Amino acid sequence: MPRELQEVVFVDGVRTPFGKAGEKGMYAQTRADDLVIKCVRELLRRHPELPKERVEEVAIAATTQIGDQGLTLGRLAGLLSGLPTTTPGYSIDRMCAGAMTAVTTVSSAIGVGAIDVAIAGGVEHMGRHPMGEGVDPNPRIVAERLVDESALVMGKTAENLHDRFPQLTKERSDAFAVASQRKLAAAYAAGKVQPDLVPVATRHVEKGWGLATADEPPRPGTTLEELAALRTPFRPHGNVTAGNAAGLNDGATACLLASRAAADELGLPVRMRLVSYAFVGVEPEVMGIGPVPATEKALAKAGLGIEDIGLFELNEAFAVQVLSFLDHFGIADDDERVNPWGGAIATGHPLASSGVRLMTQLARHFEEHPEVRYGLTAMCIGLGMGGAVIWENPHHSPADDRKDA
Repeated sequence: MPRELQEVVFVDGVRTPFGKAGEKGMYAQTRADDLVIKCVRELLRRHPELPKERVEEVAIAATTQIGDQGLTLGRLAGLLSGLPTTTPGYSIDRMCAGAMTAVTTVSSAIGVGAIDVAIAGGVEHMGRHPMGEGVDPNPRIVAERLVDESALVMGKTAENLHDRFPQLTKERSDAFAVASQRKLAAAYAAGKVQPDLVPVATRHVEKGWGLATADEPPRPGTTLEELAALRTPFRPHGNVTAGNAAGLNDGATACLLASRAAADELGLPVRMRLVSYAFVGVEPEVMGIGPVPATEKALAKAGLGIEDIGLFELNEAFAVQVLSFLDHFGIADDDERVNPWGGAIATGHPLASSGVRLMTQLARHFEEHPEVRYGLTAMCIGLGMGGAVIWENPHHSPADDRKDA
């Protein structure tokens, strides 16, 4: 029999402070699964109006699914977060877009009426599990020239983007990176970032106990002169540096999603409405261009144009990757609608967790900008993919459209 699709809403999102990967990082001796469990518990704490038994799915992403990021992480996180044994869970991997895919997957289940409430998120402990740990790529992918071998090294794919689009100079990438650091510092100073951070108790054999309350990667005060002096590790005299790319990081995110009917029934806040989403494949050796066709597809599905998007949260895996997106759509490098609080170059990019960070920040921007109706979260994805999700601002009203006209 015919069934009506359910409207899907974003209720809330949280994240741990992001740390630097490695033995000197604040999460060096903290388990990966404990990071995402902390996020799930915080969502439940913030929403006592939600009975735990109403959570019908937990989808958690990780790129390197071994050790404390393995063992069907969604199910394990649910059990260890205090959800009832009747709540199932699963793991997802779409590399950098893991959490984004967790969101769209459970949203699809909500949309068709299979479930009403779900938690989605991601975690990556790149200190414990470096990208590519334990993998064994089939040699045919390179031997049969299905892809260029540079496709397996993300920094090299960013250099390839500089080659393909010569107007995307190192100077532009460095300037974009400096702006990202500046915007994040301003957001922290204004107290905008902190409400969505979950403090994490840490323990280190040598350093003792600690409390993570702020992101570790930011370098406020970074200058163009400092970035110009950095080496280019992926190519001699290249363009990509540690300063105009996201670093290696540890961290986790989680968000709460529901059908509009369930949110209304339970009294859950509605912070965004899902409009459309798309994932696409591109040439793996220029994977950074992926958000462009993904956004075009998501816009087409929604019947919208790029001019309808009033706010952008674009993952900054590499500055050149974001610049390629902006150039394609005719958006200025310093457009204030793009990453208002800076991005991954400053905040950090714990791979599979980052998609929910983008969404959580967009929800905050929507609250500050009722004149904006639609926003976009988008990111490039390793091995040649892109993902984009379009959201609607529930604080927007037709009166704002008339005012803008």
